[in-house]
Amino acid sequence: MKSLGILGSTGSIGVQTLQVIDTFPGEYDVKYLTANKNIKQLAEQALQYNPDAICIVQENYREELEVLLKGTDITITSGRNALLALAGRNDVDLVMNGLVGAAGMEPTIEAVKNGVDVALSNKESMVMAGGIINNLLKSNSCNLFPVDSEHSAIWQCLKGEENNQIKRLILTGSGGPFRTNPKEDFSSITLEQALQHPNWDMGNKITIDSATMMNKGLEVIEAYWLFGVTSAQIDIIVHPESIIHSMVEFVDGSIKAQLGVPDMKIPIQYSLTYPNHSSANWENLDLARIGELHFENPDLDKFPCIRLAYEALEKGGSSPIVLNVANDNVVAAFLDGLIPFTQIPMLIEDAISQHDWVANPDLKAISELSNWTTQFIHEQITTYA
Repeated sequence: MKSLGILGSTGSIGVQTLQVIDTFPGEYDVKYLTANKNIKQLAEQALQYNPDAICIVQENYREELEVLLKGTDITITSGRNALLALAGRNDVDLVMNGLVGAAGMEPTIEAVKNGVDVALSNKESMVMAGGIINNLLKSNSCNLFPVDSEHSAIWQCLKGEENNQIKRLILTGSGGPFRTNPKEDFSSITLEQALQHPNWDMGNKITIDSATMMNKGLEVIEAYWLFGVTSAQIDIIVHPESIIHSMVEFVDGSIKAQLGVPDMKIPIQYSLTYPNHSSANWENLDLARIGELHFENPDLDKFPCIRLAYEALEKGGSSPIVLNVANDNVVAAFLDGLIPFTQIPMLIEDAISQHDWVANPDLKAISELSNWTTQFIHEQITTYA
């Protein structure tokens, strides 16, 4: 039996991870679950999976959670430090990190520091601290299993291949809900429209990242750290059907692609069952029914977040950190109705251009940069309002 800890169990990735586990009765033991503030769902999950411990990060919800779980022997903890303590437990075989945004970086580091394999959905971990995490993976002899559909696809395509034979990685993206909208209409985009992704059912933050196509930019940076290629070897192609999840082109001109229906349970399952492709009951891909697949280059004029990500990766150092934290904050502001859609890339670019660049940020510097960026964005939003 494989033991698991799930960070962000009430979010989209966490919920689907538990759905995958349900299809393998008796094969997985859930040791701990965490949530930010969704106490009702966390309590329901705890009663169903009977973990050793749970954590509610927003501490003011703890008493209510204790009432919901009165009479159980489940250890209830709360707060950021408790979350990190659970992430660092070395009595689990695998940690599923389904946390959203920069807050997911430290838990990844805590797990790896303690020699625990990580199934990583939190792309921000590698964007902000890819070099640090890669060094920790080596020194602690543990593994990182990509969960994002694009990186899982590349991971599968590279199985048995040599890196020196890679010509380029090709990340596919749906183009989001505004792929065909003219740029002049972007100023009138509403939150409701931005949350209507054409193919994927995801949390609000990643859905907005898809609408701005910042998700592709972040994935480029993550791929750089995951697969040991240069930024020039990572391309993006828009594929509206989201059937090909990504591709690898080799130096001889051959291309491998990983295909499947747009369902996150498939890459989640592979991260849990690796190196095996275990039988599952998810929807099968019917290419004859789909009939046609389409591809186009991304429009960098309409979606400047892609350009910002490539530039941050080329600059290196602290630039990807500021890019990531700025994006977290401006997306939150857009979700709260504080800024228009078009302000998202503008504020991110301002933060990158105005921060004091650091060549090789350590964890202390990452924390300081995160605090500076958050304050900068909040000040700009206040000025804008």
